[in-house]
Amino acid sequence: MRLLSFAVAALALIALVVGQQSGSTGMLGMGVVGVLLTVATWRSAGISYFLKIFSGIFGTEYVIFGLGAVLSQVGWWPQAWAAAAPPTSLGTTVAVFGILIYVISFVPVVRRIADLASPYFLAQDPSSMNLGPLGRYPMKLGHFAVAAVVFLIVLNQAQVGISLRINFFYRDFYNALQEKNAPVFWDQLINVFGVWAAISVISVLIETVANSVLLIRWREWMAAEYNKRWLQNSNHYRISLAGTADNPDQRISEDTRSFLNQTYAFSLTLITQVSTLVSFSIILWSIPVAITVPGTDIVIPGFIFWATLIYAAIATWITHLIGKPLIGLEFEQERREANFRFSLARLREYSEQIALMRGETAERRHLGETFGGIVTNFYNLLWRRLKLTTFTLSYNQANVVIPFLLLAPYYFAGAIAFGVLTQVSSAFGRVETAMSFFINSYQSIASYLASINRLTTFETAIAQAEAQAAGAPGANIEMDEQPGPDAKVKDLTLNLPNGTPIVTVPELTLPAGRATLVIGPSGSGKSTLFRALSGIWPFGKGQVETPADTRMLLLPQRPYLPQGTLRAAIAYPAEPDAFPDAELRAAMDKVKLGHLAERLDEVDLWGQRLSGGEQQRLAVARALLAKPDWLFLDEATASLDEKLEGEIYAMIRRELPQTSVVSIGHRSTLREMHEELIAMERNPDGTHSPRVRAMEPAA
Repeated sequence: MRLLSFAVAALALIALVVGQQSGSTGMLGMGVVGVLLTVATWRSAGISYFLKIFSGIFGTEYVIFGLGAVLSQVGWWPQAWAAAAPPTSLGTTVAVFGILIYVISFVPVVRRIADLASPYFLAQDPSSMNLGPLGRYPMKLGHFAVAAVVFLIVLNQAQVGISLRINFFYRDFYNALQEKNAPVFWDQLINVFGVWAAISVISVLIETVANSVLLIRWREWMAAEYNKRWLQNSNHYRISLAGTADNPDQRISEDTRSFLNQTYAFSLTLITQVSTLVSFSIILWSIPVAITVPGTDIVIPGFIFWATLIYAAIATWITHLIGKPLIGLEFEQERREANFRFSLARLREYSEQIALMRGETAERRHLGETFGGIVTNFYNLLWRRLKLTTFTLSYNQANVVIPFLLLAPYYFAGAIAFGVLTQVSSAFGRVETAMSFFINSYQSIASYLASINRLTTFETAIAQAEAQAAGAPGANIEMDEQPGPDAKVKDLTLNLPNGTPIVTVPELTLPAGRATLVIGPSGSGKSTLFRALSGIWPFGKGQVETPADTRMLLLPQRPYLPQGTLRAAIAYPAEPDAFPDAELRAAMDKVKLGHLAERLDEVDLWGQRLSGGEQQRLAVARALLAKPDWLFLDEATASLDEKLEGEIYAMIRRELPQTSVVSIGHRSTLREMHEELIAMERNPDGTHSPRVRAMEPAA
């Protein structure tokens, strides 16, 4: 950007010198705006990368178009290409765009959009660009994204130029009709309209393919990036505990799609509309007749342009006043829709438990209440949309006749030709549409802002979860590796998500190579202590020391079984083909699941097909395959009868002799299966602390 700013400064200086010598106000104006663009381009080095792309494009175009205008002014432009010489207004226009990009970078919502969009354009992942018959060209993903955006922006600007040329066709075409000039009529229809209409269609087809490829690849990358950040280091668990971002699935699937589509639509469309505004405003300003204020003799230069500007500005303000509540309503609607989907998914997951308890009536009531919230907010949205739509439709209907009302007296007086009237009417429509972009897009903007808010809060929640991770820089719970074989806890306090202390551990040592049983009343923090040892509990402070290069595995009371094959469920979290069939079958036999060995490749909802005891034994089979150094069993055999539980524990000690086992359990029979005993005892302040006790038979 700094190098580009020097080129912009040089061109601006040349334009000022040439403009002063030639007396060209257009050239002087281009030079003055170029000076401002120089400052904006220089300072744009510090803005978000996404906005920097646009700033770089407009700075480069200013240099190219401005140089062409200077060459034309001094007579060095090729005479054969005189019709293609860029006017000074073109360089001035792109310079204004570059300045606006820098100015809007300070707007908070624009900054949030740019911060969400920029990482994709900085991605260093290997990729390629399909050049059709020329084959694929390897390049980094970020470079592909930048190239695609630059191409689409230039293509959109070219489409504005095509529209401008077709506007002049209307003038000449209708003048030929009025004058009954058949040769000019057919020349305009075939050689002008036919050519430019075909180019316009082709450009739209090319744009459709290019933006579709850009958006799907952008969404693929963004979804993968959010999935990675959400899932890594147990961030998803800490976010769910903190409740800082509801329905992450909605944000990753729907909000990213909405954000990308609307970011592309608004950024590219806005550039197109501003280009249209500048280009067609020149036509309105250049009407070959003096327009007076109705009822007076006062002549105002560019009266039609100013009338359009004031008319659209007033309508935009009214639209904002009517539609402002839509932003909050759209956000709330998305949240309530996501909650309803979550309720349905949860009902499907717990269908057996609901059926056993005959809870269908309660579930219907809950679903009805949840959907009732959607209906209530929907009617609020509907009423606000009706108000906004009533105004925008009325506004758009009035636009059709306004230019004719203003120019009809001059046409009937013979001051302007019919072709000029139609050209001005067309230009008025294009300028008014550009100025009314905000009016006609307000509902989409409200939905867009809701998506931005949801993604921004999701990113904030991920950042907070990352900062809370045990062992993360600045985290309250420190996870350290120590050379000894034992696991140790020092000065540890564990809190509930609301900040209430639940466990205090002045000092605790878990001996390696031994089987340790943790007992205590329900709610005393046994499971919370396990989660702190595994590094996923974020609330509290203190220090957890584990042996270096230790592999830990925690089996909860209700194991997670992913969708897919039984092989994938047993191998989880490893890949389904990580273990040979013989090893899988042997593990299943050892946990008394040999009867399922022939169903390894069968796809089913295994979390619903297997009983609670079978699911727990399947989780133990995972431990046999993973061979962890430390195995934490959080009531992981509670669904088994005492005899089978004893057999499973004996098998674990036999098959994993080097593994340190730490169990949570309430059954008295568990004591004979362990060598060490830790009891969670209540403190005077209501917290519980683990204390080593002699292993004695339960009373």
